[in-house]
Amino acid sequence: MATPATPITLRTARPLEGLRMETSGPPGPADGLVAEHLRLLGATGDGRPGGRFTLSGRQSGAGAVTARTTWGDGVVDESTVQAATGVMAVHGRRDGGPRGLAVDYAATATGVLTVQALLAGLLAQARGGRVPGAEVSADRAGLLAVSQYLAAAGAEEGEAAELAPGGPPFTTADGTHFELETLDPGGWAAFWRALGAPEEAIRRGWRPFQFRYATACAPFPPVLHVIVRASPWERVREAADGSGVDVCPLSSLARRAAEYDGAPPWKLAPHEASYAGATASVDAPLAGLTVLEAGRRIQAPLTAHLLGLLGAEVVRIEPPGGDPLRGMPPACSGISARWLALNRGKKAAEVDIKSAADRERLREMAAEADVFLHNWAPGKAAQLGLDHEDLAATNPALVYAYTSGWAGRLPGAPMGTDFMVQARTGVGEAARPADEPPAPSLMTLLDVLGGLLGAEAVLAGLLLRERTGCGVRVDSSLLGAADVLTAPARARAAQGLDPRQPAGFRRPLRTADGWIALPDHAAIPHDLRALSTGQALEQLRGRGLAAVPVVADLADLLSTRSIGRDAHGAPAVPAPWSFV
Repeated sequence: MATPATPITLRTARPLEGLRMETSGPPGPADGLVAEHLRLLGATGDGRPGGRFTLSGRQSGAGAVTARTTWGDGVVDESTVQAATGVMAVHGRRDGGPRGLAVDYAATATGVLTVQALLAGLLAQARGGRVPGAEVSADRAGLLAVSQYLAAAGAEEGEAAELAPGGPPFTTADGTHFELETLDPGGWAAFWRALGAPEEAIRRGWRPFQFRYATACAPFPPVLHVIVRASPWERVREAADGSGVDVCPLSSLARRAAEYDGAPPWKLAPHEASYAGATASVDAPLAGLTVLEAGRRIQAPLTAHLLGLLGAEVVRIEPPGGDPLRGMPPACSGISARWLALNRGKKAAEVDIKSAADRERLREMAAEADVFLHNWAPGKAAQLGLDHEDLAATNPALVYAYTSGWAGRLPGAPMGTDFMVQARTGVGEAARPADEPPAPSLMTLLDVLGGLLGAEAVLAGLLLRERTGCGVRVDSSLLGAADVLTAPARARAAQGLDPRQPAGFRRPLRTADGWIALPDHAAIPHDLRALSTGQALEQLRGRGLAAVPVVADLADLLSTRSIGRDAHGAPAVPAPWSFV
């Protein structure tokens, strides 16, 4: 429980100080990332290659906690995980067929989830429970990454927007590739009118543009691309300035490497408080803790969803009348399947943040909570009197979590949404091999990874509070997610090397009735298009190649890989960690 702030001696600024990291066993996904994050959080140790991580230390009074990483059932590396979990299918929608991400997306997510498991185990021990070990697999991380798309594939009704090839980025007459962002249909229309686009194309283009976050594709009328290709960049920029939309040229990994400030993907800022944690045994790492979530879209809601899976009671702050995205098609039992993928099991409280009385009610709720989480636009929390300082005044032991777009680290940056951050940080270059033009993925890579990093940051903040009695502000961002995802490619760019993967990298192979994927760097076999998928797999496996069929339709996953159904009948992927 929180008590009024009193001066205390800050014993540690990082939650894992006093703990030693040991690694063992065969290598697993993202071993280097796990070791790096544990060191950033204060652990010591050599972090030698190995997929089994143990944290222990007499100074902390904690018992050992272990987490093991694996690729999963029937898969052996990043390529086969992307193929088997639907990542290739979703990423490839823009192109009309499955495509592999050239970045190690599933492995990166697995690494962050592994750090979460270790933090959760230590937190459970500190609160009187016991979670000695966990296993995290890359195939479950892949399923989590596509959970919204998978939920829509298993809904009672079809998609409200067309699933067909197409989408940004756009290319100007002078060769500038750029992303466009606006949440306002009026701004969208004004931009295109300024460029001379036909009214019918403007009208027809808004819906696929608006739904691209949900569908991972945006089949615009082709004339919109034609209009841009006839316009120089300066004219495009002037049209954007005049209409209030944001445009962002695709940046390179070399540029991001040159400006990279070396900041960790999250920031923990403890402050003086007096907090006495629970001493009774808990049956889940976060059991008995309350999270208030004022989140929109994906990033913050996914953070809160993960905290809920770890046992916290999550209360979602929604506007009067409820979150309008509850009704976003397709639905299960009248509720959006995509919304359920991120928000099932949460409680809800309707709060009008424009009302002084309701803002005061929210402060009172925060006074009794353990975590307050939001992803409002920069400056909005302070404007509402709901920033960290405001809420810590009545609850100094609060873990105040802000999941933002840019974390204030790039002055003059565009709107902090997934695709704009991808464009500005070189993700579009890293995600595609050298024989494809750079393009941000229309799969919400950074929203999902940003949500994972947000949960990692909150768990670190809760553990720091438990060990020191300090309240903590934690900040994470989509920019941090982009930097974590592109770290290997950015490092190559910083050395003056080609940061991109070779032509054809992770491109599935066609069969007579589908697609197959080979492990990374496997020798490409002869043409398989005359063989069925089953025949091709039999032939390749007979040669010792661990090929897998590519999931091209997410509906095919619904009866496999432990996909369940929630109380509304919506598909529900399994929790990404297995605790023992």
